[in-house]
Amino acid sequence: MSETTMYTVSSSPHIRAKDTTKSIMRDVVIALLPATIAGIYFFKLQGFLVILASVLSCVVAEWIWQKATKRKVTISDLSAVVTGLLLAFNLPASVPLWLPVIGGFFAIIIVKQFFGGLGQNIVNPALAARAFLLASWPVQMTTWTLDGVTTATPLAILKGSEATGAAPDLMSVFIGHVGGCIGETSALALLVGGAYLLYKHVIDWRIPVSFIATTFVFTAIAGRASSPVYELFAGGLMLGAIFMATDYATSPITPLGRIIFGVGCGVITSLVRIFGGYPEGVSYSILIMNLFVPLIERWTTPKIFGKVK
Repeated sequence: MSETTMYTVSSSPHIRAKDTTKSIMRDVVIALLPATIAGIYFFKLQGFLVILASVLSCVVAEWIWQKATKRKVTISDLSAVVTGLLLAFNLPASVPLWLPVIGGFFAIIIVKQFFGGLGQNIVNPALAARAFLLASWPVQMTTWTLDGVTTATPLAILKGSEATGAAPDLMSVFIGHVGGCIGETSALALLVGGAYLLYKHVIDWRIPVSFIATTFVFTAIAGRASSPVYELFAGGLMLGAIFMATDYATSPITPLGRIIFGVGCGVITSLVRIFGGYPEGVSYSILIMNLFVPLIERWTTPKIFGKVK
């Protein structure tokens, strides 16, 4: 009788891919390079220094925390670099350099590490840090400069309550030669990065498309701008929809859930922009919808065949 070979089958899932945390984060960093270059081009040395301070503070904060808690140091996975870049992209170039440092430590230690580290945070670390900085230092976080001159953002001009005058033309908003946060002004650079992430299958189209489409419909109905497309390129919509709302840890995993998540972000963004006292609603819309992710996944997770309640 021949011998029988016994095999041990590991627990599911059995689908394997070559992607690693480091390779995914590397692709995100590559996708953020066009917006990084655009931010430095438009906001000059101060923009570069804010980006540098933000990235370094996030990396150092992660290193210090993991050393202090005797955990494996994982700064080489580039996740802290991504958080630092996204945080800098949500800051004005005129902020003092101590502000992105505080924001970096808050994002990494309070929002990320206190909840268990990478993949365990319940909200986007960079956006949570931005909200914290905006609540703590509102003047510094809402002072915009361009070419060394204090200016207003296109959305503030459309709002009318914070600024007056003619809004920049559509091409300026699309290219990025307007007032605003470092990484949000150039819709062109962000779309190039988004196309790269879609090509590499790092992000799914459902969240950004449903987010942008919903905002388009609601703001078009409101009719604030001369063209509905203007609202899409102004402010942080492209940055939020492509790079922030698609964060793996804080967005749904089901296809339908991603669409619901994107639509929810678009609705809240539009309501804040049109009726709220603040001209922009992207950051808060994503943070609010982050909290609904467990409920969305509960609604949209397919039922197991044969499962009995």
